[in-house]
Amino acid sequence: MTRLVDVEDLSLSFRTGERWTQVLHGVSFHIDRGEVLGLVGESGCGKSTVGLTLLGYRHNNARIGTGRVKFKGDDLLRLSRPDLDKLRGNRIGFVPQNPTTALNPSMRVGDQIAETLFLHQSMTGDAAAARARDLFELVGLPRAADLITRFPHQLSGGQQQRVCIALALACDPDLVVLDEPTTGLDVTTQQQIGSLLNSLRLRLDMAMLYVTHDLGLLAQIADRIGVMYAGHLVEVAKTHQLFGAPRHPYTQGLIDSVPRIDKPKGDGPSPLRGFLRRNELPPGCAFAPRCDLATPRCRAEPQALLETGRNHLAACWRWPDAAAPRLRQSNSSVSIRRMDTAPLLQVQGVSIAYGQRHGIWGRLFPGRLTDAVRRVDITVARGETFALVGESGSGKSTMARAVSGLLAPREGRILFNGEPLAPLVRHRTPDQRRRIQFVFQNPEASLTPRARIGTILARPLELLGEAGDIRARVAAALADVRLDGAYARRFPDELSGGERQRVAIARALIADPQLLICDEVLSALDVSVQANILELLGKLRADRDVAMLFISHDLAVVRSFADRVGVLFGGELMSVGPVERIYAPPHHPYTLSLLEAVPRIDVVRASKPRRPAAPRLPGVKPKCAYAGRCAFQLGQTCVDVEPPWQDAGGGLAIRCHIPVADLSEHAVPDASPTRVKEVHT
Repeated sequence: MTRLVDVEDLSLSFRTGERWTQVLHGVSFHIDRGEVLGLVGESGCGKSTVGLTLLGYRHNNARIGTGRVKFKGDDLLRLSRPDLDKLRGNRIGFVPQNPTTALNPSMRVGDQIAETLFLHQSMTGDAAAARARDLFELVGLPRAADLITRFPHQLSGGQQQRVCIALALACDPDLVVLDEPTTGLDVTTQQQIGSLLNSLRLRLDMAMLYVTHDLGLLAQIADRIGVMYAGHLVEVAKTHQLFGAPRHPYTQGLIDSVPRIDKPKGDGPSPLRGFLRRNELPPGCAFAPRCDLATPRCRAEPQALLETGRNHLAACWRWPDAAAPRLRQSNSSVSIRRMDTAPLLQVQGVSIAYGQRHGIWGRLFPGRLTDAVRRVDITVARGETFALVGESGSGKSTMARAVSGLLAPREGRILFNGEPLAPLVRHRTPDQRRRIQFVFQNPEASLTPRARIGTILARPLELLGEAGDIRARVAAALADVRLDGAYARRFPDELSGGERQRVAIARALIADPQLLICDEVLSALDVSVQANILELLGKLRADRDVAMLFISHDLAVVRSFADRVGVLFGGELMSVGPVERIYAPPHHPYTLSLLEAVPRIDVVRASKPRRPAAPRLPGVKPKCAYAGRCAFQLGQTCVDVEPPWQDAGGGLAIRCHIPVADLSEHAVPDASPTRVKEVHT
């Protein structure tokens, strides 16, 4: 194959204060034309820095130590700014992690593509508009003529990401750098984006550098994978080799940290020991402080990439031992438990609507109301973890905000300990506010950046009028989430993402709640930190007997952690039941589509089952919320009649017209978890 990219011995440092900190150490790899190379590793390992270097981007406080970055024979590190500008967006495309901040909010999305076409191809007017429509159709955006006239805020998260992909493809690039393009997206949108990238790669013969922490997604899209740790490339192999026989202990640890949807509850992920601390790295192998196989030689001698097999490199002289089946047992803290059957939380017939407008004097003038949640009933027992799953926009977070009192339901009521809760938190009693606590998705936004951690943790106690030694309770709360007392003197920006999430959990637990609402608390974390947070939540749940309302779009995480599950679509419950019954047939058609969309690491690049397209419905709103997307719908019945709840046995209830016996015929194909194989699409 034709060599397109060649990175040789790349070293890079950032200046922090008066010191230079090296963040890349002799990184070398290549990408051939039409090939997808995945870069994976924990946050802070240098993945995104490598990707941005391929675009010629360097911050003012960055310094290249050694190395070359060749693209089609030209060294990008030695090109002038005008020459780099001719490549960026033209021969090298870029898809960023967050499309909301990447797209210009004041420009229509079609104009943003036209701007790129004008800069690099001098294309204007009708020709640019036609090209924009073609690109939108290429990336699977329907009604392209309408969408190109919209602003970014008028598109969903998945549509915004497709627009970013269209921007990257506008000039038919040879290479596309993708930096965590599906982080935070639900599984069905992830599957759509992954399938889209696979088909575009094959159709356009373009190469990709795919930066991510999602191993399951890489298994479906990458030809080869490079594993990075603390700025070092520690393993490079073909995808099926890496997942079938990892050679480096860090790679094995990452794979063990991935929740597996084919594993039953109680056989959860195994978190890596410790955390990446760049200021405490030994002179030898950077992973040695966290490695179960480390010896004094590992800590003293740097490890170079060794040939451990055909096209398989690993920076570990103990790679034969690392290739053993498993180094650690599964997480025993996430286990099946006996729970109190007395209900703690009861949500009865709750509907929530958006669309009200506030008058200038505080009066409410109702505009057009749109139901976000409709007639939802759920019950959470004491000590139980109840998970709500579904796509983005299904109403999961809206439901969590209603329970916490941040949103007032339009109808229905919420009971806590058998007593009705006031719709809004400001009208609830101090004890009710104490007993229900919220852990938000993004700790960067929910932790006050100008306050020290100790002040942040003390604030709930002060608001609740707590007496006693608050400083001691802050220290105890930090110890509960496995953080040293010295963290109380730090600011949030001095902590890693996983540490900030631990502080957010400590802030919620310091009030001694009975119900903890966790809203997508793992979505932006890498797999090893996810496994550590899950282990922590499992231990706290067992020690404190706290119930949890666990909001997530990650069905593998939910299977390993939850006791019962509710599946939401379009603001309505589709099915409710014990976790193992939700994951076993019969499935509601929507649950089936979610399970089929989950990427798995046990079968590499497996083709997803193809479902028939949903029959076209008449131009009326159907009584079944899922009818418009259901491949098994019963036509006019699903349009005219509300779907009934059916008892599917074992505590599982399914809301569907299709008889349970017929739903049992449709199951998720189960790949063997004991062997990794490569299936070409």
